[in-house]
Amino acid sequence: MSERVELLIIDPQNDFCDLPPAWCPPDALSGRPLAPALPVSGAHADMRRLASFIRNCAQALDAITLTLDSHHRLDISHPTFWRRGDASAVTPFTEIRAAQVRAGEFLPRDRDALAPSLAYLDALEARGRYTLMVWPVHCEIGSWGHNVHAAVLGACGEWESQRLRAMQTVFKGTNPGTEHYSALEAEVPLAADPGTQLNRPLIAALDRADRLLVAGEASSHCVKATVEHLLAHLPSGRTDKLVLLTDCMSPVSGFGAQAEAFLADARARGATLATSTELAAQLAA
Repeated sequence: MSERVELLIIDPQNDFCDLPPAWCPPDALSGRPLAPALPVSGAHADMRRLASFIRNCAQALDAITLTLDSHHRLDISHPTFWRRGDASAVTPFTEIRAAQVRAGEFLPRDRDALAPSLAYLDALEARGRYTLMVWPVHCEIGSWGHNVHAAVLGACGEWESQRLRAMQTVFKGTNPGTEHYSALEAEVPLAADPGTQLNRPLIAALDRADRLLVAGEASSHCVKATVEHLLAHLPSGRTDKLVLLTDCMSPVSGFGAQAEAFLADARARGATLATSTELAAQLAA
């Protein structure tokens, strides 16, 4: 029986890619060129390599799952949600802790959001994975920045036409009350929203693969968080089926050490690290 190979592409979206000007169309309202909101250095090259890999290995890929970071403009990780104690704006790349909110250094702009925000921050800090980061407004649902990188979208479309199979698309991050780096579970799952809780059906579906290839952005955050959940929750326990395409992912600037630590930990737990070129040669053989 032939090996089942699946590809998981995490958040290959315009807002995360350092696109050159020629790839940025004009805004229909202002006429000014659009620009990625949270570009990851190297991501454009990553996505072009990934697109080439998909085209070259289309016959070997049995399934493709693509995740989309999907936010509202008002989101607990966006500047629109917060203000400083003196009512001034909170700038992107500001970290906010529960103690600072209790001290009045930072406050939600909506007073009614104070109690749930503190509950969220307390729960987030108790889990010990991340501190709340205020990011630029990014991957706003319906926006150009939310769209898939054109080269990846084109390659996936060609794969669908050749293999007569539809790729699976997974949306994450639509609840504005919790961060959602991982495609499989929000940073703080909310009891009232099943979409923030551990996505066991998706994990089980991905576990059907004999080899599960992982690519996307960024290796320091959304790829990292997703793979960590896969390593912890694959029903088969077969962490050796994971293959991380290291030349098809890059870290957010300033978080390179976290990405390197993640890759080292994944390898120690059984995952394989490979470049798309190396893996394409293996699949061809």
